[in-house]
Amino acid sequence: MVVSALRGALGFLTRLPVGGDEAAWEAFRRTPVAITLVGYVVGAVAALPLLVPLPVPSAAALYLITIVLLTGVTHADGLADLGDAAAVHGGVDTARRREVLKDSQTGVGGALAVALALVTLGLGALGMAGTRPQIAFGVALAVEVGAKSGMALLVCTGDAIHEGLGSALSEHATPTALLPVAIATLPALVLGNAMGSGYAGPVAALLSPIAVAWLVGQWAAGALGGISGDVLGAANELGRIAGVHAGVIVWTLW
Repeated sequence: MVVSALRGALGFLTRLPVGGDEAAWEAFRRTPVAITLVGYVVGAVAALPLLVPLPVPSAAALYLITIVLLTGVTHADGLADLGDAAAVHGGVDTARRREVLKDSQTGVGGALAVALALVTLGLGALGMAGTRPQIAFGVALAVEVGAKSGMALLVCTGDAIHEGLGSALSEHATPTALLPVAIATLPALVLGNAMGSGYAGPVAALLSPIAVAWLVGQWAAGALGGISGDVLGAANELGRIAGVHAGVIVWTLW
């Protein structure tokens, strides 16, 4: 079940040619822990450039490029849509924000959100690439596991606002499914410590994306009435940024 769910999750959340089918998709949407497991794959592959003896800016750039090649632009598109919805001014109701959320045209709010996300992630990647390669790898892995676990948190605790990815994933999910998710995050911390970064950096890199996802979920509940695929994508992108910066800062100061 978990193997099939992981294949379905990889087929949907990444661009890897894993050959997902209907059975894998069904297993995936009923198994939230598969979202967390995808974080190990994406994190490990995206962190590979950080192990190569390259100038820091080049390693950071390759890290960003690898993430885009691995995951595509789906999550960034969700961030753009959420940015447009958040930018609506005045005494608007949830219905108006939902209309903006579903609009295929990207406005100033969405463009600004994506631009700021790219810049802040790039700066964080520079800091991460400037650490020792093994430490950078451990932090990068924990970041992605945390970002995906943040998505799983919203899936297990949020209410979908319309038919789509949000409803498909949250329909069968309950808060009890967070126990396997929590257990699945532990190897990222152990591996980070084994690679010489201690526990502080990986813990910060893993927990901060989950905290950001919770905040995004709280905002979405109030402003939109619940979660959607766009909310999940935005939580992933914002969580990744928070995780990279938190991991580097805590490791540097610890």
